[in-house]
Amino acid sequence: MVRESFGDRLMVMIIYVFLSLLAITTLYPFLNALAISFNEGMDTSRGGITLWPRVFTLENYGVVFKDERLINGFVVSVLRTVIGTFSSILCTAIFAYGMSKKELIGRKYYMIICIITLYFGGGLIPTFLLIRNLGLMNSFWVFIIPSLIGVWNMIIFRTFFQGLPAGLEESAQIDGCGNWGTFFRIVIPLSGPVIATLCLFTAVTHWNEWFLAGIYISDVEKYPIQTILRQILLSNIVSDQGGLDSSALAHMAKVRTITSKSLSMATMMVATLPIITVYPFVQKHFVKGVLVGSLKE
Repeated sequence: MVRESFGDRLMVMIIYVFLSLLAITTLYPFLNALAISFNEGMDTSRGGITLWPRVFTLENYGVVFKDERLINGFVVSVLRTVIGTFSSILCTAIFAYGMSKKELIGRKYYMIICIITLYFGGGLIPTFLLIRNLGLMNSFWVFIIPSLIGVWNMIIFRTFFQGLPAGLEESAQIDGCGNWGTFFRIVIPLSGPVIATLCLFTAVTHWNEWFLAGIYISDVEKYPIQTILRQILLSNIVSDQGGLDSSALAHMAKVRTITSKSLSMATMMVATLPIITVYPFVQKHFVKGVLVGSLKE
C-alpha cells in the first residue's frame, strides 16, 4: 500500500476547500432567493434575509398562481420542453446514425458543412426572414422546428454510435432487421447514458430560452414563462401592477405586504424549480454520457 505524501494530502485538502467555497458561492444566491420568495414582502424590504425566511408566508406564490399569464407561460414552457426535447433528440440521433456510417457517400463533406455551422451563423435578420417565409411567426412551432438538429449533439451521438461493436448490427441484419429496425431495436436501447445526458442538456436549453419569443411571438399568451419572468424583472411591471391580470390584482389588493421583489423571487422559483428537479434522475449518466463525446475519427 502506497502512503500519500504530505504534499498529496495538502493538495487534496486545497481542492476540497476550493470546491466547497465554489459550491457555497453557487448555492447561496439560489437559497437566498428561495427564502425571499417565502418571506413577507414588507419584511423583506428591511433587509437581513439570508437562508431562511424571517416572516414565513405563501402569499407571494398565491399571487403568482392567480396570474393566468404566468400559468399560460408555464404550460407553454412545459410543452415546449417536452416536445422540443423529444423531437430534437430523435431527429439528431437519426442524423448522427447516418453520419456514423463510413460507407455514406460524401460523409466527410457533410461533416465539414455541419462543423461550419458551429462557428458561423446567418445572423439575426436572415434568420428572421427565413422564419417569416416558413410561416412560423407567432406560432408555437417556432420553438421546435429550428432546433430539430443540434450539430454538437450530433457529434456526440455519432462518436457513441461509432464505438458500438459492428457485430451487433451485423447480427441484427442477419436476423432480418433493416436500418430502421437496427436503429430502434439495437442502437437506441444501448444508448441510454448519452440519450439521458443530451436530453437533460436539450431540456435545460428549451426551458431557459426566452429570446425567440420576444422576436417571433406577438401574442403574449404564447410566451414561455422565462420571457414573462424577464419582463417582470427588467420592466418592473409588478410594482405598478401593470402586468397582472384581474384575479391576481384582486388577490394582491387584499394582501398589502407583497412587494415587487418578493413577487419576482416567487416567480423565479416557479420558473426554476421544475427543471432543477430533473437533475437527480439523470445525474448518474453524466460522466459516461459526456465522456463519449470526445472527438475522434
